[in-house]
Amino acid sequence: MLFAFVTTILFSFSAVFATRSIAILGSIRANFARLAVACALLGGYAHTFGDGVRGPAFWWYFLSGVIGFGLGDLALFLALPRIGSRLTVLLTQCLAAPFAAGVEWAWLGVRPTLAESLCGALILAGVSVAIAPGRTSPTLSQARRGVLVVGLVAGVFSALGQGGGAVVSRHAAEIGAALGQPVDGMTAAYQRILGGILFTVFTLWPVRRRGSGARETSITPTASPAVDAPPGAALRRGWPWVVVNALAGPVLGVACFQTALLSTPSAIVLPIVALTPIAVMPLTWWLEHDRPRPRALVGAVLAVAGAVALTQVH
Repeated sequence: MLFAFVTTILFSFSAVFATRSIAILGSIRANFARLAVACALLGGYAHTFGDGVRGPAFWWYFLSGVIGFGLGDLALFLALPRIGSRLTVLLTQCLAAPFAAGVEWAWLGVRPTLAESLCGALILAGVSVAIAPGRTSPTLSQARRGVLVVGLVAGVFSALGQGGGAVVSRHAAEIGAALGQPVDGMTAAYQRILGGILFTVFTLWPVRRRGSGARETSITPTASPAVDAPPGAALRRGWPWVVVNALAGPVLGVACFQTALLSTPSAIVLPIVALTPIAVMPLTWWLEHDRPRPRALVGAVLAVAGAVALTQVH
């Protein structure tokens, strides 16, 4: 449980750092750069102190990375410009947990108790209240029906990727433990990210080839001028944010996430990780002067109450 809460805090910092790096590099370059940096850092650890690519569960962790980092992140970036960040995060965070719980129950036979399910539902309800877009959301009101449908479907697939990746990771951990060859969280994160970065290279490389020189579509109506900067200059400005984003997200964040899954079912871990949008609020208030609305504070209280209750009943 402790590692799940630490994951939430690290992911919240990663979200803030990702915003800075995307503003400079654009979403595609920023995402690939963070995965490349994370792969190098995790690989250095895994091949020096960990198990590298060894272990009986390697291919399961690799598959988990393809599903989570690969398919899930691809769907995430398809959803963001179509339905906006609030609704994308809402779909991803709030649908991943029940999806993972259903798959884990059907496949691995792990079922949360009624009390745990109610606490998880309270967390997700609080997150929904806090980050759901209002009726006058400009992103939704200006979107064409076809674009909106594609965005909603992509948001659902983003949740399926996150939840499915977590369950496959949980299965990989069980295999390692059963055979007496478990791997630590950072090694598991490295084996996962190998699948994710390979998937990203094979899916985004042809897209970038066809669209080279084209302006990247921005999530907001006005694109950041930094995105149009030459790649070399943009990378020099953006690499510090890429590095801290990689450390807080794919490196330490995912390592803690994998460590949490070693001993705790996905149906318990994911509702706690769903608190990430709540944890981001004080950071954006402090760093970006983005003051949360009263509804967001009410949702935050509900979500935190559910998390506290979950620690007591688990």
